[in-house]
Amino acid sequence: MLATVLLGFSSGLPFNLTGATLQAWLADSKLDIRTIGLFSLVGLPYVLKFLWAPLLDRYLPPLLGRRRGWILVYQLCLAVAIGVMGLSSPQKAPFVLGLLALIVASLSASQDIVIDAYRVDLIPAEQRALAAAASAFGYRTAAMFAGAVIVLIAASTGWRAAYGIVAVLMAMTTFVTLWSPEPEHPGRPPPTLLEAVIEPAKDFLRQPGAWGLLLLVLLYKFGDAFALSLYSAFMIKGMGFSLAELSIAGKVNMTISTMIGTALGGWLYMRWGMFRSLLTFGVLQAATILMFLWLDLAGKHLALMVVATSVDNLAGGMGLAAFIAFLMAQCTPNYSATQYALLSALAAVPRVLIASIAGAVVHSVGWAHFFVAAFLSAIPGVALLVWMRPRIRHLEGRERATFAKP
Repeated sequence: MLATVLLGFSSGLPFNLTGATLQAWLADSKLDIRTIGLFSLVGLPYVLKFLWAPLLDRYLPPLLGRRRGWILVYQLCLAVAIGVMGLSSPQKAPFVLGLLALIVASLSASQDIVIDAYRVDLIPAEQRALAAAASAFGYRTAAMFAGAVIVLIAASTGWRAAYGIVAVLMAMTTFVTLWSPEPEHPGRPPPTLLEAVIEPAKDFLRQPGAWGLLLLVLLYKFGDAFALSLYSAFMIKGMGFSLAELSIAGKVNMTISTMIGTALGGWLYMRWGMFRSLLTFGVLQAATILMFLWLDLAGKHLALMVVATSVDNLAGGMGLAAFIAFLMAQCTPNYSATQYALLSALAAVPRVLIASIAGAVVHSVGWAHFFVAAFLSAIPGVALLVWMRPRIRHLEGRERATFAKP
């Protein structure tokens, strides 16, 4: 389980550098809100990573086993790419910065593929919810550093030094990979690339209700992703908070709240089961979006910013723990890299595509209507979950049967 936490840290470290932290950098550099929104497209590799995931299922690296070898390769590449990204300038060369951010996001998405597959292969079924919470804890710890702490460092020493620090930390994560254990049952690599491409989808689609499950993966976190897509820009440009306030009251608070939420969500999931957890947390993460509407209507209040961020991310963290366990329950070891990549990429579609147009939406209708739209967009996922209850109960029963095995 410790390996899950530490590799979650490795996975979360580069993510914010092309997301919220990059957004803060662009806002601090006085770029237009529509340009900032377009920069969200550099996150497309997180959506498209399933396209090259079969290569990582099919081919073995020369050392450290089926999963850890690839993790090591991507960690080293990320350390170099992040360092170079920090040397660019949003004002002088925004295109170059965008290209470098795209490279970092591509490497990060590839690292996620093999870390997710490693977790699926390593963790027994009865520990999925706990592993989801542990992975999210490591991920959010890294996100807090690459978000809040790095923004705070950038406020005093500049963005170049801030990204350089993350590059060094990324290089140090290679020691975690070297130390982590090899799964007892890593699965059989597909004998051909064609099988690695076709069989994961066929294996999943053979399940009853497969198309409904895919739609649920797409919609479950839709509203949450919509509401948080321009969080940094909302706090800086919309509400007028400083980088220091965003760093401590926003980012640190966001991370701590999410950690508490994932831990609580994992604990409740193990007691409530899959359907009850997904439904309860889905309703909560939809309702708490309205906290940001309240903040916008009330005006700049630091205490209300803290409350809104805490409550929304607590609910979002609970939903995340249940959602990760839900995704893991649908994967098999032979094709875990491709199947989890397909599911997690599908889940990332709203975060990437909605974020790319969110700036234009805010520019047209304002922040208040933006958060109303985000709340409404969360309702279809909850409704679909209720409609898919029999199929979710089937998955839940399969999990319980696995738990009962001696």
